[in-house]
Amino acid sequence: MRPEPPLLLAPMSLHATVRLTMTILVQNLKDTLTHAIEYKDNQRAVVIFDRTSELASLVADGYAEVLPGATVIDFDKTEPDVILELIDTLSPKDLVVLVQSTSFRLNAFRFRLELFKRGLAVIEHPHLGRMTGEQIEVYIDALAYDPEYYRGLGAKLKERIDRAQRVVVECDGGELVYETPMEPAKLNVGDYVEMKNTGGQFPIGEVFTEPVNFEGVNGTVKLYAHADATFHVQFPDEPITVVVEKGVIVDVPNAPASFTAVLDQIGLDERLLIRELGFGMNRSMTRDRRVVDVGSYERMCGIHVSIGHKHTTYTKEGLPKRSSKYHVDVFVDVTRVLIDEEVVFEGGRYVL
Repeated sequence: MRPEPPLLLAPMSLHATVRLTMTILVQNLKDTLTHAIEYKDNQRAVVIFDRTSELASLVADGYAEVLPGATVIDFDKTEPDVILELIDTLSPKDLVVLVQSTSFRLNAFRFRLELFKRGLAVIEHPHLGRMTGEQIEVYIDALAYDPEYYRGLGAKLKERIDRAQRVVVECDGGELVYETPMEPAKLNVGDYVEMKNTGGQFPIGEVFTEPVNFEGVNGTVKLYAHADATFHVQFPDEPITVVVEKGVIVDVPNAPASFTAVLDQIGLDERLLIRELGFGMNRSMTRDRRVVDVGSYERMCGIHVSIGHKHTTYTKEGLPKRSSKYHVDVFVDVTRVLIDEEVVFEGGRYVL
């Protein structure tokens, strides 16, 4: 978390603000490398970056400070073959950091997946160019890693989700009720000891699941934000009311055009299925402290669900992973969450 600011007699200069931002960023990256990735000095490290956005430049400079022995590569100034040849020299457990204003492409080479296949640890920061202005500070704060908080709370949530028979997501004036067991929860809490791969997309902080029986999901839920077709988060002026019957959206009586456009696009190919139930844990991102990149914001401290057939983690009959097209994250205007009558989220925080 960002430290309390010092008492000042005058506003901080731009230089001092940048220095404080870099200090926080460097500490957050050190904590991630030490406690989440468990990086050791005898491991090689490669940092591949670009400088086409302010945030990417900041994050690249942060890694240059915390990994002084790393090989650093400016993606825009290096031929793809040179990058691939360097990757070929790495050994399992070596580290690759990807700092991207958009998302790096090397022909048909699916970067992160290929790196994982080689047994490499990966820290990926994609789509940094989507975040500007005040969002830069929010993103850097969200990179903070507190292992006790993430691992402790993550384990508690998983234990309750895995034995749940009923989950209630309450909103002002409505509730979405899951009268069904839930699939075994998956953790994104920076603990890779028992996982196949080390690392992934950062910032982190999420426990997610989905209902075993979609038809057991019914009720009314209110949304304060939703992803759009460009993977940006939209924040309508008023919460959106969504009516769900047997796991499918059947009505959105006050939906703005930005949301109906998303539903219309999904509806051309798939049912408007409510699939993932995500418990975001990252306390640096909230309803009011926002970033517009949905891949980052879905870790915000609160609840999100997905619309559409696509989810690569869970296998369901009639929902083929390869041909399912849509997984659109939407963010719940939540007041409380109960799992088997136990309150687990209230007042904007977890109460376990």
